Amino acid sequence: MKITAITAQQKNVNRVNVMVEGKYRFSLDIFQVGELGLKIYKDYSEEELVAFEQESQFGKLYSRALEYTMLRPHSEKEIRDYLWRKTRTTRTKEGIEKQGVSQVIADKVLDRLKEKKYIDDEEFARYWFEYRSQTKGVSLRKLENELRAKGVGTKIIEYQRSLTDRISAELRPWTVAVSNRASAHCAQSARQSSE
Repeated sequence: MKITAITAQQKNVNRVNVMVEGKYRFSLDIFQVGELGLKIYKDYSEEELVAFEQESQFGKLYSRALEYTMLRPHSEKEIRDYLWRKTRTTRTKEGIEKQGVSQVIADKVLDRLKEKKYIDDEEFARYWFEYRSQTKGVSLRKLENELRAKGVGTKIIEYQRSLTDRISAELRPWTVAVSNRASAHCAQSARQSSE
């Protein structure tokens, strides 16, 4: 079977449509076309075309997973759960069943994200401790429970807590001094206003 055309997609300029014998067969990321060495008017076996279709699914899922990881840092479990949802069969608004991607492809995407360092539970735990404690004022116990629910290991949580405890101990004298100065200033202001 011959690839008769490779055309740019209208909605996503980073992907191309691949036509086999004049009919749409699959789409690929521009980089995948180069990596796979696809050529127009070259004959490919059905097995090769099926392999290209699997690469197409990998490219789409990897792109979506990458966008998901860029929203905020995520734990490995969160990414694994996200990819698992993509393997499930879903229904469209019209009631048509849409087959999910294979688990093999989802595992391959997870491996690639780890390889590229987009998934790192230690970095995620550090981010979570900093973000949630500074912006939300969440207690350490709640932070630890949230990280456990997100699948972060106990050793990583304990290490991040030890860092947080050390920083808190270093800041405690400073916060006490600031609090004492503020209290003294308020007392002085109150005396002046009452005179």
